[in-house]
Amino acid sequence: QVQLAESGGGLVQPGGSLNLSCEGAGGFSFYGYAVGWFRQAPGKDREGVSCISRRNGYEESPTYADSVKGRFTISRDNAKNTVLLQMNDLKAEDTAVYYCAVDRRGNDCHPYWYDYWGQGTQVTVSS
Repeated sequence: QVQLAESGGGLVQPGGSLNLSCEGAGGFSFYGYAVGWFRQAPGKDREGVSCISRRNGYEESPTYADSVKGRFTISRDNAKNTVLLQMNDLKAEDTAVYYCAVDRRGNDCHPYWYDYWGQGTQVTVSS
């Protein structure tokens, strides 16, 4: 079965940095899957933060939500079975539970396209 585990969340001050990691476990391999990071703040819908989508069997370049462009960077290492999210210049509005997700298709960076999810890791940006 697909097993994903996020880690690296915590409390940081505005302007700080934090790196999140998503690791596959239980024999799951990221190879051939689209991967993405999503977040959900209290009272708000889950939204796409950054994804590496797949279309017609080909991996596309990373995409980012407008709110995080220039501040966040997604990367993947299939050999290590990990997906990373580097977050810089964090703002209070980045506070949310961050989820890692994968899918065999992952056509777009929207929760609709993703079937497999981790449990989430809390990121809190506050003075």
